[in-house]
Amino acid sequence: MAKQERAIRTRQAIVEAAGEVFDEHGYTSTTIAMVLERSAVTKGALYFHFPSKEALAQAVLGEQVPFGSVPPQACKLQEIVDMTFVVGQRLLTSSLLRGSIRLAVDQEAPARIDHGGPFRQWSERLEELLEQARERGELLPTVQPRQTVELLVGCFSGIQLMSRALTGRADLGERLSVLWTHILPSIAVPGLLPALDTKADRGVRVLEAPERVAS
Repeated sequence: MAKQERAIRTRQAIVEAAGEVFDEHGYTSTTIAMVLERSAVTKGALYFHFPSKEALAQAVLGEQVPFGSVPPQACKLQEIVDMTFVVGQRLLTSSLLRGSIRLAVDQEAPARIDHGGPFRQWSERLEELLEQARERGELLPTVQPRQTVELLVGCFSGIQLMSRALTGRADLGERLSVLWTHILPSIAVPGLLPALDTKADRGVRVLEAPERVAS
């Protein structure tokens, strides 16, 4: 058991280090040597878990969606809103998440890497929540969940890239608030709109007080 736990910790240390380096340098300029130096593990340990730079990149990409974990909400639209704000907030502090998102849009990474994985995973998770929102009477009858979540995922991707370029993502919360101000009236029943919290600091509040927010 101790050996297994040590292997898990070693793998996570490698993935964290790879996320940092991919975030800083992009796929093409990142080398295994950089990841080894950052992770402080042996070459044998790294290659035991990841036989190539491509495998490392795929592992970093696979870490993205769990960063959207939020406390369940009775209102599923609020839960979806919360996920976007929490990811936006965690982008400020997690180099692994930043590395994963950079890889997802890195045009220089080889085609053998599945760039679309995180986009599909986000869409599947959000579509599941949007279907639950429909069952609870939160959506307008014209809403098509698959189309809506693909629009949302695409908008978030573009907005965070623009925020990164202009302010180092310092204004991402404000930009997400504007996004939801435009999107929600087109998908939510009118009576629900006043109760939905889309203020720019929503992500901070969800992360600081999950028990209170989920109640």
